[in-house]
Amino acid sequence: MVGDSAMAVLIAAFDLLLLGVEGEQRAGPSAPAAVLAVITLAAVAPLVIRRKHPIWFAYLVLIIGTVHAAFELGMAAIATACIAVYTLIVYVNRRQTATYFGVQVVVSTVQILIQVERAEWLIALGFTCGALGFCWVLGEFVGARRAYQAELEARLHLLETERDHASQIAVAEERSRIARELHDVVAHAVSVIVVQADGAMYAIERDPATARDALRTIAETGRGALDELRGLLDVLRGSGDVAEQPLAPQPGIAALPDLAERMRAAGMPVRLHLDGDFADVSTGVELGVFRIVQEALTNTLKHAGRTASATVTVRHRADSVEVDVVDDGAGKARPVLAPALTDVSGGNGLIGMRERASVFGGKLSVGPEPGGGWRVHAVIPHQGRHAVP
Repeated sequence: MVGDSAMAVLIAAFDLLLLGVEGEQRAGPSAPAAVLAVITLAAVAPLVIRRKHPIWFAYLVLIIGTVHAAFELGMAAIATACIAVYTLIVYVNRRQTATYFGVQVVVSTVQILIQVERAEWLIALGFTCGALGFCWVLGEFVGARRAYQAELEARLHLLETERDHASQIAVAEERSRIARELHDVVAHAVSVIVVQADGAMYAIERDPATARDALRTIAETGRGALDELRGLLDVLRGSGDVAEQPLAPQPGIAALPDLAERMRAAGMPVRLHLDGDFADVSTGVELGVFRIVQEALTNTLKHAGRTASATVTVRHRADSVEVDVVDDGAGKARPVLAPALTDVSGGNGLIGMRERASVFGGKLSVGPEPGGGWRVHAVIPHQGRHAVP
């Protein structure tokens, strides 16, 4: 509005200056100077509303400009008419602009035929139509630039939105992965510690040597869990120079014997069978196999009882790795008649095992055995040696 007001002041100042210079020699109809000044100011006054109310502005300019042109007071009438055409094409649409353009040309033609000498008809009419047409073309150019800028802004906003969504998805996936790792590490370690602590409490008076072994296992398990947690927290914090931090390999199928030995030390007999050569199995699949076996044995240790035992079988197939973890449930038979395994819902442990299998396109089934005990069965396709976990 400030810019439009300044433009109105300039046009009015030019016409008022021209009116003062011409004085009594002005060619148009005679009228008091105050009236002519008011008409001049009225012709440019609608400029202040041209952006908020472009259609009202255009037709006010048409009406007042007709009076202004009839008194031949200067350039305000044609100037505001050209600005009206430009405003309509930029802020409204071509249909409204074409209607206004036609009405303006008709009114200007009638005034020219009445007020201008016949020898100058074509010149005056050509100038008027040319000025109005030039403003239309200028408005089209500016409108196209505005539309192009709006499209760019819309696309940038869309890209930013997609980037934000992609970042949120990546964060959610990373949180899920970290949650699985934390659950596997903490659940396994705490389960071993609890079982060993219970055993030490009962054996501390009758069998001090056994109690010392249990306490030693608790200390080793706790230190191992702390080391893994520190590694995860260092990654989360991003502290220090990554290149200077010691790197430890992710546990894989080769670490299953150590896992089985830790479970035996915790008091649960574990039989481990590794069938085949796993050299061509990717690191990610190996980590998934290890975590599935770890979670299955941890659940056996927590839920099956101290006298339960488990059998772990990992087989290398032509295009997959098959994992089978079966416990005897402390020898308690369960009323299950269906031979097929059933997919059951569970806590974070079962969800984590199912996610680890599905992330590589594998399948996981868990459920009770007909003769007693519990079985975890997973089949994970190969992903190539260089697949990421």
